Amino acid sequence: MKLLTPTLVLLFLLFTSSYTQAAMEDSVPAGFCGSKCKVRCSKASVQDRCLKYCGICCATCKCVPSGTYGNKDQCPCYRDMLSSKGRPKCP
Repeated sequence: MKLLTPTLVLLFLLFTSSYTQAAMEDSVPAGFCGSKCKVRCSKASVQDRCLKYCGICCATCKCVPSGTYGNKDQCPCYRDMLSSKGRPKCP
């Protein structure tokens, strides 16, 4: 009985620390995608659509190619992501 409380506290701390670490590894720094996609889509004719798909691709790939067009070799995940119609998904 004496060991039950410390054991439960230890398990709780272990669980919360591993959960927090996993959540932080999966996330991209706040504002990273927004600022990168704003640059990427600055010359797009349909800005809202470009920003939407760039944001989706950035969240998945954790990168956005530099410049407003091309340079997709800098981020293979971004380059290789396809839409349901088999076309490139990322702007």
